[in-house]
Amino acid sequence: MINSSPQGFLLHLQRLSTEDGPGLRTTVFFKGCPLHCAWCHNPESLSTRLQTQWFSVRCIACHTCVQTCPNGCLTMTASGLQIDRERCEACGKCVQVCPSGALEALGTTMKVDQALAELLKDQVYYEKSGGGVTLSGGEPTFQPDFAEALLCSLREQGISTALDTCGLCSIHTLDRLLPYTDLVLFDLKLLDPLLHQQFTGVSNATILENLKHIRDSLHNQGHPASLWIRTPLIPGATLSDENLSAIGRYLADNLHGTVSRWELCSFNNLCRDQYIRLGLEWSYAKTPLLSREELAHCEQIAKASGFSPQHILATGATRLDL
Repeated sequence: MINSSPQGFLLHLQRLSTEDGPGLRTTVFFKGCPLHCAWCHNPESLSTRLQTQWFSVRCIACHTCVQTCPNGCLTMTASGLQIDRERCEACGKCVQVCPSGALEALGTTMKVDQALAELLKDQVYYEKSGGGVTLSGGEPTFQPDFAEALLCSLREQGISTALDTCGLCSIHTLDRLLPYTDLVLFDLKLLDPLLHQQFTGVSNATILENLKHIRDSLHNQGHPASLWIRTPLIPGATLSDENLSAIGRYLADNLHGTVSRWELCSFNNLCRDQYIRLGLEWSYAKTPLLSREELAHCEQIAKASGFSPQHILATGATRLDL
């Protein structure tokens, strides 16, 4: 029996999204992820704790937050506010007193009925565009009770659902979520296990096992979901002819007829400021967008890998070379 009253720890709801499945969608971003990809585009979603971010352009240097912090974690310097994140307990008191909104809390607890009420506000957009709701993150399977109850509630309302997952979870969790999922967006970043360990912090063995389990579930148990594979194109990491060819061969050999789209997602650097607001270093901060030619080359390599070319799509912004 599904627990109808679990709470979820969420980052935010993003309305009118066009990148997380078909049509217009509202994406529910969960907080917490078992992977720590070196290129992560949502660093604020990695931690399962409440966090505080600081916007330098909003700060008026009034020192109110510094004076309010009960643990003395804040210091106003010539370069701006410094947060001792090792000592910070994310109590939120500094956020509450900031007069200019320069400090924001990242993470909020919501019950299923609260989240559903917000998601239903966009129902007309889902119906008119063929869209729906996507659970993303972070990692939704990290909070299986809430994810299952929310997906079930959405299904009862006739809203199409999608699960965006890194694939690192238990098979039991997948079996709980798949019956209420119309589309699985499955990240397949690196096929080489050593490189996967190097760049994400974990092995890809369980991820590949879970991908095959989803395949078997779709074929043998009649789950209604479709399956999209998504590969981020990260310079120096996932973006190599060898990796794209290996992933394509793997899909052709192991998931023939199951994957309806393999999406190559061009590297983006829009999250640079997010790392700064969290006081984090990002090794890709100076990495430029791919050129149009580089993205086209990746698509060409993927289409020559043995996987169905008609199901391969390269997406994302490219840089303008003058």
